[in-house]
Amino acid sequence: MKVKDIMTKDVITVNPSMDLHQLAKLLIGENISGAPVVNDEGKFLGVVLEEGLIFQDKKVHLPTVITLSMGFLTLGMHKFKEEIKKIAATKVEDIMEKDVVTFSADTSVEDVATIMVEKKVYYCPVVEEGKVVGVITKKDIVRTIVRGDIW
Repeated sequence: MKVKDIMTKDVITVNPSMDLHQLAKLLIGENISGAPVVNDEGKFLGVVLEEGLIFQDKKVHLPTVITLSMGFLTLGMHKFKEEIKKIAATKVEDIMEKDVVTFSADTSVEDVATIMVEKKVYYCPVVEEGKVVGVITKKDIVRTIVRGDIW
């Protein structure tokens, strides 16, 4: 069985300039956990997930600083800067994930399930020639198992 057999084909996408309040209303209104981010030409840019919105209520953890005889070495400064950026976000582009696991429509469902579990990613765009043609989520795979189509 292939991704194209079980993926959600009617995909709701968002623009990077969308306001986060509009995004929250869209996710709730459509009962979806995320959306692919595409530019005006429809080119895939990344994914925005509910977790990105929740991040704005997160407490910021100060970076760990180790004192050395030569001065200071800051550990986790990049992560700290990313957290501050997400907390201050106002647009989709500020919270979207750019380094995203994607699949082609011809990827096997078994391969998708394996990668989802190993990488702990459960919302994956299906991309062909730079354009989103679907999404596959853990819910799509569970639905397929319940129907008895796999395993």
